[in-house]
Order: sequence, then structure tokens, then C-alpha cells
Amino acid sequence: MIVALVLTILCLCGFVLFQRITLDDKNLKPVDARISVIIPARNEMYNLPVILTSLMKQTVKPQEIIVIDDHSQDSTSQIAREFGVTVIESPALPGNWTGKNWAVWNGYLKSSGDVLVFLDADVELSENALEILINAREKAGGAISVVPFHNTVKFYERLSLLLYLLGVFVFTSPFEKSNQSKGLYGSCIVAKRKDYENISGHSIVRSELLDDLNLGKRFLDAGINVTNFIGYKTVFFRMYQSIRDEVNGFGKGALLSTSNLKPATMLFVILWIVGLLFSGFCAPVFLLLNHAWAVPLLIGYVLYALQLIYFLKYTGKYGLLMPVLHVFSSLFFIFVILYSAYRIVVKGSVVWKGREISVGKKK
Repeated sequence: MIVALVLTILCLCGFVLFQRITLDDKNLKPVDARISVIIPARNEMYNLPVILTSLMKQTVKPQEIIVIDDHSQDSTSQIAREFGVTVIESPALPGNWTGKNWAVWNGYLKSSGDVLVFLDADVELSENALEILINAREKAGGAISVVPFHNTVKFYERLSLLLYLLGVFVFTSPFEKSNQSKGLYGSCIVAKRKDYENISGHSIVRSELLDDLNLGKRFLDAGINVTNFIGYKTVFFRMYQSIRDEVNGFGKGALLSTSNLKPATMLFVILWIVGLLFSGFCAPVFLLLNHAWAVPLLIGYVLYALQLIYFLKYTGKYGLLMPVLHVFSSLFFIFVILYSAYRIVVKGSVVWKGREISVGKKK
């Protein structure tokens, strides 16, 4: 039973990494702040009605909602105007900026609130989310971000289970609390205007592909605290409209996002993944071969399945089948990692939102 014991220990690494850092919706104080919500949008005609409808229902109303149309080829701009929000057509993209950074920066330049809420277009908020977010930022100080609860519908979306959870681990890992290179999660960031201006905002990370991770480091360098939460019951998203977007979306940061992690975080992530992949791929084979390791491997497989079900209670809607048959998300994970390595090491660029973004050839 040594195999079962080892797999159990590797599985427990996941509980070390996952911290249930949820947003507190109790004892909320009255919000006395002018809130500017800034939403960069490139070909987001399907997502905008969801996020804008949720913003219209907030218990605390933002002073302004600014949608920056980042050279969309669909009806993004028209839909935003139908909701009565401020729409900005993003100027021509300068050569030393990435598209999202440029769009967000131009939204900031047109904003007037003393608290800035940056949201991706695929986000959806509970009715009291802004109230909770502002209170959380006041309590934590500095800048905060939220890893949204991932709502999935189609099978290809659910293949992202392992990749998404690894992203959650990175932001909840206890080893990252003292990391001076700690990043923010770009889908939902809240900061005071004076803090954002203190670090020169997105202009300081203008050419960075992973703007959110680098933005967090800039806040910390300036002595401004960074705190990350998971969006359970408060902030949600449905990330990708096609499997191509899903591969490109996860692929652009799958390797690059690990560069600033604490060694302890990477060690526990690797140990957890090794156990998941070993039990996931080997258990079915050894059962068919009637091998002596079949039962302990099956024990490990079941432990990981139960653990995934527990994690997903707080992080995402993936159905019951995907955590039980986690080998499918493991195969997708391996494919995306290999694709990411190919794009970064061989091509020296990634593809996102119809743009090819150079990252230089990395080792």
C-alpha cells in the first residue's frame, strides 16, 4: 500500500495550495466612494449584455461605466451604447503597447472616480458585488483582485478544469503571501485612483503580455499592498466562446505565469500534478492488466476526484463527470502546456484576440 500512501501525500499538497479566501459579505459598511468601472472589450458582443446587465442591478451604483471598444469587428460598440454606458473607441494601437493595456489605459484617462474597478467583459457580478468589493479593498488596503468562479456549459470549456484550478492555486497559495512579485488576477481588479496613478497604471506595463501579474509587482514595489480572493458567490465568468480561444487563452500564460512564483509554490504544484497524472493515466491501465498496483492507484484516483469536487464547490461549475473523469482535463492540460512551449520557445509569440503578440524566444 506504499503507492496509495504516496498518492495520498501528493493529493494533500492540493489542500496546502488551496486556501478558501472568499469575499466577506457580512457587516458591510456604507460605500462612500465614486466608482469608475472600466471594461476593455474586443469582439465581446455575446459577453457584454451579461456584464452590463449585472452592473445595472448593483446595490451600490457606479458613478460611471466605461467600455473601451478595442477595434472590434462585431457589434460590441453598438451593444454597449444600447445600455447607456460611456463608450470609447480605442485609438490606434502604438507599437510598444499590447491591445488590452492600451484599451484599459484609455478608459482610465476618461474616468473620474476615486476608486477604479477593472473588469473583463466576460465577468458577471452578484447584485451586491461592487459593495462587497469596495468593502474588501477598504479592509485589505492597497489593490485587490478576484479569481472569478468559472461557470462552464460546453464540454470543451470543462476540459480547462486542471488549468483553471492551477491558476487558482497560484493566487491562493500561502507561500505567495510574502512574494514581492505577487500578481493580480486581471479579470477583476479594484484599486484607489491615487494608488493606480502612483505606479503610472497600465502605462508601466504597456508592453507586458501578462499585465495583471506585472501590475501586482509594481504595486508592491511602491509599498502598496496586494490581496487576492476567489469569487465564490460574488464574481463569476464564462471564459471562452470556442476551443480555439480556450487553447490560445490558457496557452499564452501557461508557462510565462510561473516565472515569478515562489519555489515552494512550484514544488507543491508539481507534486500535486504528478500524483494526479500518475493515478489518472495508470489506474485504468493497471486495472485492465489486473496488476497488483491497480487497487492503490484506484484509491489515489478516487481521492483526487473527491478533492476536485470539493475545490470546485468554491471555484467553478464543471459538472460531476469532469472531476470524476479527470484524465480528460489532464490530457488537455498536457496539450496546452506543449502548445504554450511551442509558441514561446519556437515561435516567440502568442496569439490572442486575433493579434499575434511577440514575447521573444524564451528558455
